Amino acid sequence: MPFREINSKMVEATVLPGQWMYSQRGAMLAYRGEVSFTPNIQGGQGGVMSMIGRRVANEATPLMTVEGNGTVMFGHGGHHIQVINLAGDTLYVEADRLLAFDGTLQQGTMFMGSQGGVMGMVRGQVTGQGLFTTTLQGHGAVAVMAHGGVVELPITPGREVHVDPQAYVAHHGDVRNKLSTALGWRDMVGRGSGEAFQLELSGNGAVYVQASEEKL
Repeated sequence: MPFREINSKMVEATVLPGQWMYSQRGAMLAYRGEVSFTPNIQGGQGGVMSMIGRRVANEATPLMTVEGNGTVMFGHGGHHIQVINLAGDTLYVEADRLLAFDGTLQQGTMFMGSQGGVMGMVRGQVTGQGLFTTTLQGHGAVAVMAHGGVVELPITPGREVHVDPQAYVAHHGDVRNKLSTALGWRDMVGRGSGEAFQLELSGNGAVYVQASEEKL
């Protein structure tokens, strides 16, 4: 179910009979046709155990099931929107950044420490990002939110990408992450740039970075 970008802060999706999608509650701006919006008590696809896992991980964002026959416009809080198309791979993204996504995508929750070890746990504590993150896997489209627009940076073997953790939005592909430090004397005396921690991503895939260090 592809999204049509109306502008940088609004997207439109076509809903057809027999298909469905999920969106954040309150993200619907307008619609045409016969479309229904139902609160989703299971938090999307994946069943009750997946729902429990997301709630324990604090990765459960209230969702609506959207179905029927028509078109729906989505936006939320004036945030910039980036559409990401998945072709069988997995997207890693924090739940509160999800605006809307195809109902056919399989949802899950991943413990960030499993990718970054102890440093992955430190990342969650230091940056304010959760120790857990939401995963979406399969073929379909995802609309995510960010501050100030988004740039996609490719990650290739031998050419890792370093990102300010506060500017990180999402990533996909066969990518590993770890928190690295660049703590020097200037940082210790309070005269540095303040960017003592960097998220290092390596492997093969892409990372999405927002043009701001502000959380949603």
